Order: sequence, then C-alpha cells, then structure tokens
Amino acid sequence: MNMKKILSVLSLVAVLGLGVTNISFAEDLPAAAEATMEKVADTAPVAEAAPAEAAPAEAAAAPAPTANKGDTAWMLVATALVTLMTIPGLALFYGGLVRQKNMLSVLMQVFTVFSLITALWVVYGYSAAFTEGNEFFGTLDKLFLKGITVESVTATFSKGVVVSELAFVIFQGA
Repeated sequence: MNMKKILSVLSLVAVLGLGVTNISFAEDLPAAAEATMEKVADTAPVAEAAPAEAAPAEAAAAPAPTANKGDTAWMLVATALVTLMTIPGLALFYGGLVRQKNMLSVLMQVFTVFSLITALWVVYGYSAAFTEGNEFFGTLDKLFLKGITVESVTATFSKGVVVSELAFVIFQGA
C-alpha cells in the first residue's frame, strides 16, 4: 500500500470515529424527566380550563426592543475581520499561485468580485435571504434596503438578542 492510500484510509477512519464518539457524548434525559413524561402520558386528558378574565383594555404596551451595544460592536468587529480575511487574504493566497507579474491582476480580480458581491447583497441579496417568503426564497420587500434605518433593529438567530439591522446586513454580507 502506498502512503496516499494509507492516509486516505486513516482520514476516513478518523472522520467516522469522531462522528460516532460525538453521539456517545450526548446527554440522556434525567430520571425525573423520564418519570414526568411517563406520568403525563398515563394521565387522562384534562377538561379545558374556564376562560380567564378578559385582559384589561389598556394593557401596557411591550417596550420596543433595543439593540445591545456589545452585541452590535462584536458583530461589526467580526465583520471587519471577515472583510480583512477576504480581500487581502484571498488576494495573497491566489497571488501565491500565479507568477509575480500577475499578482496585481489577481488582487484587482479579488477586489472587484468582492465589491460586486457586496453591491448585489445590498440590492437584492439581503431581501431575498431574510424576508418572509417561501421556504427557499424570500420576498423583495427590502429591495435596496428599503425600510432599513439607523433605528431599526432585527432579531438574530439567538432568542431574545436584537441588533441594529444595518450591522446585521453588513455582517451577513461580509
């Protein structure tokens, strides 16, 4: 067997082995939770409770969510790091694959593609990705970032965390 086949087999075994060990570290339900689930399953359905009293007509309006400054700052720092990784990082990587005389051309190609993708993201990409539509494609309600202001906030993938929508647009586009 040559070295290439040995490394391929070892890599395959490592990947499969790591996948199996991750499953074995999964937490089991505590005994109390299992007992509660069994008890709930055994009980008969309970009759519906009487409707609660009507809520007061003048219920206090929920306060508008405000963006957390720390979350927004971290999102902007992460965006800057990704941008610094993309433009010079890719340019230097691809530049190392070509001859010295073609380095400037590669740098301009990377910068141009990054700029084009950023412009397309602002024009329709954010709207298509982060608005309600079908399961594959959103609507174009926020075409050209329509309705996104400095004051607008958006929810993130973490529950209860809102950030500035402009920071979210920039972060997702980077």
